[in-house]
Amino acid sequence: MQFSTTPDIPAKRITENLGIVAGNVVQSKHIGRDLMAGLKGLVGGEIAGYTEMLADARDVAIARMVDEAKKRNADAIINVRFTTSNIMANASEILAYGTAVKLAED
Repeated sequence: MQFSTTPDIPAKRITENLGIVAGNVVQSKHIGRDLMAGLKGLVGGEIAGYTEMLADARDVAIARMVDEAKKRNADAIINVRFTTSNIMANASEILAYGTAVKLAED
């Protein structure tokens, strides 16, 4: 499955718009990571544990979006976007969404 943040797939012609597809995941913080984040907050710098956690969550959201597109028999997803939000004090949501499309067979 091809997906792109642009409104098209290079060298391909879109023949059908299949609608918006999305995938999301709500990820909670891990107590060990919270302790390390608190310490890192005192001295500054990247909180690698959170970076890794959010990268993993993003991958899950993308996989879920792609699965939804496959259910619609899409060939690609265009205009892919990501958003995050806090759900509660210790949990964040990552949402991936875009437009599922059919491509011309050349």
